[in-house]
Amino acid sequence: MQEYQRMAAHFGRDLSSLQQELHRMKVATHEQVENIEITREEKMSVRKEFQAETPKAPDFLVGLRSHTVWEKSPVKLFCTVSGSPTPIVKWFKNADPIDPLSAPGKYKIESKYGVHSLIISSGIHRSKLEVTFLDRFGVTFGTEGQSVTLVANLLVVPDLPNLPPDAEWYRDDTLLKPSRWAEMSICGGAAKLTLPHLNKDDEGLYTLRIWTKDGTTEHSAYLFVKDATPSVAGAPGAPMDVTVSDANKDYVLVSWKPPNTTNEPVITGYFVDRLSGTQDWVQCNSAPVKVCKLPVHGLTEGASYHFRVRAVNSAGISLPSRMSTGVTAADVESDIIINMLNEYQVLYVTLADPPTEVHATEINHTYVVLSWKPPSLRGRAPLTYLIEKSVGDSNFWQRVNTGVQIRSPRYPIYDLEDKTQYRFRVTAVNKYGPSEPSEPSDLIQKVDPHGVPSAPGQVIASRNTKTSAFVQWDPPKHLNNLMGYYVDCCVVGSKTWMPCNHRPYKLTRFVVHGLIPGETYTFRAQAVNAYGLSDESQESAPLFIDAALNGGVDYAAPSAPYGISLLSCDGSSMTLAWKRPKNTGGTKITAYYLDKREAGHLNWKEASQSPATIRVHKVENLTAGLFYEFKVQAGNLAGVGLASEPSKAFACEAWTTPEPGPAYDISFWEVRDSSLLLQWRAPMYNGASPVTGYFVEMAKKGSSDFVTVNAEPESHRYLKVTGLETGALYVFKVRAVNAAGKGKASEVSDAVCVKALAGTKEIEYGVDEETGDVFLSFEASEISEHSKFTWSKSYKEIAESNRLTFVNPEKEDLGIYSVAVSDANGVSASHTISEEELNKMLELSYNIRHPIVPLKTELSYEVLEKGHVRFWLQAQKMSSAVSYRFIVNDKEVTSGEGHKISHDVSSGVIQMTIEHFTKANEGTYTLQIHDGKAKNQSSLVLVGDVFKAALKEAEFQRKEHIRKQGPHFSEYLTFHVDDDCTVMLVCKLANVKKETTFSWFKDDEEIVLDVAPNPMSGSCALPIPLFSRKDQGIYKAVLSDDRGKDTSVYDISGQGKVFIVKRLSICSSASELMLQCTPEGIRLQCYMKYYTEEMKTSWFHKESKIASSEKMRIGGTSEMAWMQICEPTDREKGHYTIEINDGKASHTRAFDLSGQVNISHIVPSFSSDRGRVVGGLPDVVTIMEYKTLSLTCTVWGDPQPEVTWFKNEQEVVSDAHNKITFESGKFSSLTINSVTVEDSGKYSINVRNKYGGEFVEITVSVYKQGEEIPEPKLGQMSRSAAAPKSPAPPSKPQTPAPSMKPATPTPPPSVKSPTPTPPPSVKAPTPAPKSPTPPRSAKSPTPPRFMRSPTPTKK
Repeated sequence: MQEYQRMAAHFGRDLSSLQQELHRMKVATHEQVENIEITREEKMSVRKEFQAETPKAPDFLVGLRSHTVWEKSPVKLFCTVSGSPTPIVKWFKNADPIDPLSAPGKYKIESKYGVHSLIISSGIHRSKLEVTFLDRFGVTFGTEGQSVTLVANLLVVPDLPNLPPDAEWYRDDTLLKPSRWAEMSICGGAAKLTLPHLNKDDEGLYTLRIWTKDGTTEHSAYLFVKDATPSVAGAPGAPMDVTVSDANKDYVLVSWKPPNTTNEPVITGYFVDRLSGTQDWVQCNSAPVKVCKLPVHGLTEGASYHFRVRAVNSAGISLPSRMSTGVTAADVESDIIINMLNEYQVLYVTLADPPTEVHATEINHTYVVLSWKPPSLRGRAPLTYLIEKSVGDSNFWQRVNTGVQIRSPRYPIYDLEDKTQYRFRVTAVNKYGPSEPSEPSDLIQKVDPHGVPSAPGQVIASRNTKTSAFVQWDPPKHLNNLMGYYVDCCVVGSKTWMPCNHRPYKLTRFVVHGLIPGETYTFRAQAVNAYGLSDESQESAPLFIDAALNGGVDYAAPSAPYGISLLSCDGSSMTLAWKRPKNTGGTKITAYYLDKREAGHLNWKEASQSPATIRVHKVENLTAGLFYEFKVQAGNLAGVGLASEPSKAFACEAWTTPEPGPAYDISFWEVRDSSLLLQWRAPMYNGASPVTGYFVEMAKKGSSDFVTVNAEPESHRYLKVTGLETGALYVFKVRAVNAAGKGKASEVSDAVCVKALAGTKEIEYGVDEETGDVFLSFEASEISEHSKFTWSKSYKEIAESNRLTFVNPEKEDLGIYSVAVSDANGVSASHTISEEELNKMLELSYNIRHPIVPLKTELSYEVLEKGHVRFWLQAQKMSSAVSYRFIVNDKEVTSGEGHKISHDVSSGVIQMTIEHFTKANEGTYTLQIHDGKAKNQSSLVLVGDVFKAALKEAEFQRKEHIRKQGPHFSEYLTFHVDDDCTVMLVCKLANVKKETTFSWFKDDEEIVLDVAPNPMSGSCALPIPLFSRKDQGIYKAVLSDDRGKDTSVYDISGQGKVFIVKRLSICSSASELMLQCTPEGIRLQCYMKYYTEEMKTSWFHKESKIASSEKMRIGGTSEMAWMQICEPTDREKGHYTIEINDGKASHTRAFDLSGQVNISHIVPSFSSDRGRVVGGLPDVVTIMEYKTLSLTCTVWGDPQPEVTWFKNEQEVVSDAHNKITFESGKFSSLTINSVTVEDSGKYSINVRNKYGGEFVEITVSVYKQGEEIPEPKLGQMSRSAAAPKSPAPPSKPQTPAPSMKPATPTPPPSVKSPTPTPPPSVKAPTPAPKSPTPPRSAKSPTPPRFMRSPTPTKK
């Protein structure tokens, strides 16, 4: 037992020491790892600094090595270079530097990541065989499911059975390779392409290219593939071009092109099916997808898949498309394992880093494909991903892929709400656990970012052959990732549209084949993208299908353009020009089609989507440093002609020379036996400064010795060259000049023979004997059916005709005029019009035109005073023997009762005045004039709205005339505001006399002033002092005597009231804010000349607007605006502002309560001797109408207090209706005799002496006899408190208000008021139409009880 205990104790000590040693080793190992990492970072930073600061000579890490290759085989040379700074690498051949631009396509130099390469091309592949096409395949038609073979018979010299020529097949410039869909062979003098199972994917332009001794020869023809018969009538055609992209472990993106629909219902969506191995097809989406893309998720990693698509519409489902090429679901990136080594052990990363760059790669209205970058540190276990979403910027995250395991960095999300933005984040998970979430993505919303393209533009169809037509159209304004176009045709008279192509065509021109000869067709186009088909374009003009012009002979289409030249280059685009075809095909050239290719390449590509309409075109999106070749085809109504010869290779390098570029388009006109006229166009590249002139150089054909024609630069773009040898051939070139010198020479012109054409005539200048027009006329000696005459002034085109007519020539028409005839071997001429010659022609023209009476103005009308209407016309010139007649509604009118007709020879005016213009005068007025042989007439149609306007104006003028015969208003009622804020209604009078009376009315009740208005003064005014809501209404001024009566009305309600309040706001200049202590707390007040609650006033505390409340009460009296702070605390400290808005500007007053003293100390203690109400007043009084109300209370104070009564915050003045008494210094009463409903309101009494006062309120409610007694409603509870005496407000002059004539027989005493003259500076705008006065729904809070309203001066 003891041995056991001893051994246990021994092993216990060993185990403890072992654990301590293990812990020590772990701590030491951790420190060493950290030290190694820190040391490594320091070394790397030192190394970086060392590398950045220490220069290093260039060194070849991997040098060039020798190569032995077969002739015409390409060679690739590589080397790796290091050095600091980065070395510049140049390539040499036999000690000569290699310039890739010197031999386009031969050398290609690249440099990537320090590895430099030189690729030496063998040039264009050439065969030693001579190959000639014998029989060529033509346009072919097929149907889906059929088999088609394209065959071309060849003549091969020498014909070697074991060495056939090299042949390549292309579809739409895509090289075809043997597959299950395409079988190729060339033997026995025939090249064949067999398509064993047609699909619409096979439709396109097929080209057979044969390598020959001289390069290549090729032939092209179009293959059309129609839809197979659908399984259900009305079902759409099958989609096409199914492609698979973005393949990952369990995800791919499937896309396709939509089929054409002409008579079928609109496609509503697509189903995508997948096939894996030998299994059956499985549908991928449960509901049709509307966009031509579908992300397919949940694939098996490592499995191979094929996909196909079916279209759906209301009639059914289409046949499936051709299945896609196989794709394997596999990760595109390999797993990364990071090993950290130290001298003790190998440490492996377990938990993965969070994913990065979370974003949406596909967004549409159906789904959003979320993508992210896998973590750089993934751990040693396979990864899956968790996706979370949050709405907007909220941090409430919700799991998206519940129950779905994601192994690829792509995932489609479908269940997103419309018009809602989301953020997403991703977490990587392996067997060790989840990583930290990624950074949230930007806000993503499910929308269709593009939608279908807009409709294509104008469609133009022209003849081509007896069974085809050439159709071209303008591209849509909004392409929206355009895939191509569908073209449809329809026989005129039928409503059935037929598809012309079944696979989207990328160009904007298309040859439609398979048409019926002798039929007339219209055409339309639709643009296609992943969202479907655009709206149809407008239909083309009807086209009769027949051979092209002139029986379809070769020259019906234009011949090939030629002379392609480079005008400018900016490094990414080139501007080209070319010469028009020598034969236009008998009709106008409507378009030019430009193709491009890189030098050394074979395939041509369209240079622009839309054709050029002029012979200058800018080719965009080129690559700097490359060489390009171009060719041009011209098109007319007969079709597209032959292509030009390829241009020479132009280098795409930006022009930076200070001299200008070349002029272009040199043409010859007015060729005579010893002279000609040379024209050209300005260069497209001006250099460093504007072009100032041109030098013309010439030489005889075949000679290179060019001589300069003009000694000084020619400022115009034309030059007449004289002194030439008759019959000699000359060539010309032009150089532009700027401040830097002469620029590049233009291309050498075509040769011109200096000899006039037989029968050449010059321009005739004369006057037309019938019209008197001055004209220039030219008769061409040679002309064709389609020739056109083009006139120019100073060699700038102005018109197209064989005769140029001047209706009223002036001095501006002087100059050089020329005419050129197209399609006539350059027939042209010129003529200079001088001032002397023009004056001679003008005199002759006047003599011819004289028989017509010239008019200065046509027949017009005007409304005169008294409502008379005058019809008049003015001739430029007429004699005393002139005769005329007025015809109204086909009846002649003569001067007599109601009509006065006259004329004035000196002024040329003929007029008719209708004294009483009525509805019977509606119609057509015509004036016919005869003056010797000359005659003329002018008509005026006065019917409908035009006549109604004239009649209305005449009646108005008639009434105005009648009104002005008696007393009337020369200026109607308006208003202005005096300096004392009195509103003055003013008007001006005219044609008054002593007997004229003037009266004021408000709401049809007369207003009586002690001093009656004096009409003889020319103006009257009505003062409205202390304007308030009770003053709103309709005011009327009436002016009358025995001659008549006139009335003016002004509506002071609604908008009119708003204008007045704004003027009052301007008038009421406010004092600075003052602080007053009250029993309830603190009051801030601002004295004003006049204040009403309708003024737009706002209170602010520390820039925050204050709303009226129990704590902060806002109100005012007629002379001040105030804000009461009840029971203030330190929180109410701060900056206070009142803002008064007058409609145009804001006026502010401020007070700072940010003192250091406790704000509660501001409220003083109050004396017991202050004035106060001892008792006797109720809170609420309810009384029946016509009873007598007596409000009596007992007051006290030492010294004796002053007592003031208020009603609705306005001081009550003792009179017969309201009687105020104060007896023995103790008892105060307010007695209201025969109360009415108008006496209801809030009454208050203010008792105060030098020690303070008290303010008590009583609510009075008057009800009519027979009504139920209203339920008492208490007003604000009154609280007694003493307050210091308020300072007196600023004084203001009192303006008595006019009195209304009362309904009761006892009138109140009226107040005398002078009639002021309104100042011209302030005028009221025209009031709005009368509107009912809005009810007074809100009242200002009750003012503090201690504050006494200003008392009027006692009389």
